[in-house]
Amino acid sequence: MRNISDIIEGYLKAIIEEEQNKPIEIKRNEVAEKFQCVPSQINYVIKTRFTAERGYAVESKRGGGGYIRIFRVQANSRKELIDHILNGIANGASFTMAEDVVYRLEEEDVISQREGRLILAAVDRTTIHQPLPERDAVRARILHAMLVTLVYEQMDEQ
Repeated sequence: MRNISDIIEGYLKAIIEEEQNKPIEIKRNEVAEKFQCVPSQINYVIKTRFTAERGYAVESKRGGGGYIRIFRVQANSRKELIDHILNGIANGASFTMAEDVVYRLEEEDVISQREGRLILAAVDRTTIHQPLPERDAVRARILHAMLVTLVYEQMDEQ
């Protein structure tokens, strides 16, 4: 059974898709009321499910007329997408960041689910048996090597 966060995420993604990936504006309280949850639940979903690594940008304005604007960041090519991800992990990558990167690459059909599982197995904390922050640096280097390989492989195919 899906939890409330999954349901809210699905609802917001459906709206984004309905708007053909144009920015959407929501009012946190209205969405919370719709799902009969506290407004902080909406914040949690947006903060964890609509990240830059997953291909989203979020803007917000507080106050009475406040809103949260969510939009999908579109890359012009797979190479541009991977370059964007590489810039995002240049200073290290937590496992959550790695999960988000894999999720986005799967969503954009750059990698298969099987390849995603292999990448996550390679960068898991039990695989990289190092203390923080070294573990995040090693994880970023592994992700970097895999993503650069994807870029060159795709360039060879063209």
